[in-house]
Amino acid sequence: MASKLMLQAASYVRSKDFRSYLMSTHFWGPVANWGIPLAALADIKKDPSIISGKMTIALLIYSALFMRFAIKVKPRNMLLFACHFTNESAQLIQGYRLVNHE
Repeated sequence: MASKLMLQAASYVRSKDFRSYLMSTHFWGPVANWGIPLAALADIKKDPSIISGKMTIALLIYSALFMRFAIKVKPRNMLLFACHFTNESAQLIQGYRLVNHE
């Protein structure tokens, strides 16, 4: 069972469809976007006095809009959705930390 799954995965990675996906904005857009949630996750351990309330709200709205876009666009872009879901979660944590700090 596992070997069959591995063979199917290896076959897909060698396919023209996968190479086409790797050269599209559906892949590189979200990959480039991962810097935002990774930075927010890295900032979770830093002092809450550096958190900007306005920027946190802006990023919450931005990620909520792009999560909706990632679901509505055809074909669905689940990599973009995952990126913005992670950012939304990280920004909610940052917002909570800011409120508790002030």
